[in-house]
Amino acid sequence: MNGPTELYGLAAGLVIALVTAPVGVSGAVFLLPVQLSVFGVPSPAVTPTNLLYNVVAGPGALLRYRREGTLGGPLVRLLVLGTLPGVVIGACVRVFAVPGATVFRLLVAGLLTPLGLWLVARTLRPARTPRRAEPSPRAVTALALTVGIVGGIYGIGGGSLLGPVLVGRGMPVAVVAPAALASTFATSVVGAAAFAVLSLTGPGDVAPDWSLGLACGVGGLIGGYLGAYLQPRLPERALRLLLGALATGVGGLYVVRGLG
Repeated sequence: MNGPTELYGLAAGLVIALVTAPVGVSGAVFLLPVQLSVFGVPSPAVTPTNLLYNVVAGPGALLRYRREGTLGGPLVRLLVLGTLPGVVIGACVRVFAVPGATVFRLLVAGLLTPLGLWLVARTLRPARTPRRAEPSPRAVTALALTVGIVGGIYGIGGGSLLGPVLVGRGMPVAVVAPAALASTFATSVVGAAAFAVLSLTGPGDVAPDWSLGLACGVGGLIGGYLGAYLQPRLPERALRLLLGALATGVGGLYVVRGLG
């Protein structure tokens, strides 16, 4: 780390992870527009830089969740099984088919905005009909595969998409958050490796910004640990609203950036 840019990156990673870790989101989806607009990381290099952040930041929250005894169970295995092959596919798509930042931002907005609004609406005004059954293992794996592809394209790990969908389907945040973060970490390790290989042959700026990605990751490591510590001390309703608000906020931000 050498200079104020890395210090600002560390601070950004810490604050973002502190807010997002309690709901199973690494914070990369919030960090990405900061890297694009504030730090000037070029596209598509911003995607592997974000994945690098996830790799460094992820163990902080995961360590805390393990100490709380909530890291484990079948949901973790299902999500990891689906997201790992998906992120490799997504990395190839990102490098060779969707390098432009504008299309990238609008796609993120189109995914997250309705997802966040839906989750907030379900939390504030629960349906009067009986709660729907939780998704089957096959459905969870298929969802994880799709999210892995999206995460490989966007460099967001996928927790910001998995969390709202699974919580919206009735699964408790306390179960979803550790599993989503574990999946994000595993996906990011594989995705970062895929981009490292693709940087040898792919067009444009494909390699990550190593110093910035590491600086943001160290901040996220600290913030994620603290955020995971807070998670069991926050009410379920507040966590669901926070997750929905984060998804909606990011989607709105990307609309503005994509159309601006």
